[in-house]
Amino acid sequence: MPEQAPWRFQKITKPMFDIPTGHVLLIGRVITCVGNEVIEDGFVEIEGKTIKAVGKASELGERRSLARHVGGTIMPGLIQSHGHLAWDGIHDLAAQSMNDAPEISAYKSAGNMLLNLRAGVTTFRDLGMKRSNLFAKQAVSQGIFPGPRLLVCGEAIVQTGGHTYWCCHEASGPDEMRKAVRMQVRGGADLIKIMACHDTLEFTDEELHAVIDETHRNGLPITAHATFDAAIARVVAAGIDCVEHGGRMSAATIDLLIQKRVPIVTTFAPLVQQSQPAIAKAYGIPDWKLEERQKMVADKSRTEGLVAAAKAGVPIAFGTDCGSPAVQHDVIGPELAHMIKVGVKKDALDAIHSATVVPAAIHRLSDKIGSLKAGMLADVIVIDGNPLNDIADIAKVEMTFVEGRRLQ
Repeated sequence: MPEQAPWRFQKITKPMFDIPTGHVLLIGRVITCVGNEVIEDGFVEIEGKTIKAVGKASELGERRSLARHVGGTIMPGLIQSHGHLAWDGIHDLAAQSMNDAPEISAYKSAGNMLLNLRAGVTTFRDLGMKRSNLFAKQAVSQGIFPGPRLLVCGEAIVQTGGHTYWCCHEASGPDEMRKAVRMQVRGGADLIKIMACHDTLEFTDEELHAVIDETHRNGLPITAHATFDAAIARVVAAGIDCVEHGGRMSAATIDLLIQKRVPIVTTFAPLVQQSQPAIAKAYGIPDWKLEERQKMVADKSRTEGLVAAAKAGVPIAFGTDCGSPAVQHDVIGPELAHMIKVGVKKDALDAIHSATVVPAAIHRLSDKIGSLKAGMLADVIVIDGNPLNDIADIAKVEMTFVEGRRLQ
């Protein structure tokens, strides 16, 4: 394992937000995300930080009278696999990145952590906006501010002048790539992210090898922004661990994804949100952009590769790119609904898996989160409704527990 970030050595006398755990017994419909199991009249028992038991409510006997009947659905906490805490979903990304003071980025991150908790997100994978996510992670870990579990990349790494260079760590040449990785590791990054393309491929072959090799030398996974076939095939062949966004893909590229066991985190929400006239107007999106987005959403060829990849067995995880214009951090349902609509996910349960058990495996946390089983960390949410019948019900979050602490 890499050396710990400096703040990890600080002695904490008492967290500022010292939210206790306890004993909680909930009865309702239980989506365990263990296979396709759904217990219509089930229970989840939380003891301290972990799940003590899951089963049929009839098994409780006299203890049933001590339980809280939620009347809705109990399920694992959601895992947001692609987001940006320091972006607000309202203003221009470049303007925020270049003009926001670090203090404002901190406030935005704090506010967005609350929005995520209210939306049932218990684990959040932040893929960069300068170094802000490193400090958000410290704040949550040290009890300075309540938030979901954070998996952070530090600064995303780009070639000098590369895609979104204004919010990333620029580097040129193999040695600078290695140094860029080491700087994120020193800051406490859980993973490394690279921007592998924009309209064209980025990084030389030597740079790409160096950034991937250095990440793996430090025992971390590395993910890549890759949005078209040549970019996806290149990074997968080079040894990347995950693809962000995805896009059009050939059969050969899909075969390579299967062979290398590389998953994709899709992010449809920006297109979906920005293509709706009422939302576009509310967020100041110009008419030409609205028309462009509507054409893109209607173009089925844009998602054919992703659908084919999903059918071939490539793991597809939920992400919204939250923080992007018109995609605030509580936009969950529209992304899941679109995954079902285009065929990346078969149905509501499959979509729910993409935000729970599937990303838990991708992020190497399957033994801790993503499903409701005895011994797992108590990341549990309660929904006022049934998202299996209507995925939009996923927005009706009544309770959010992170490691047994009720944070919503």
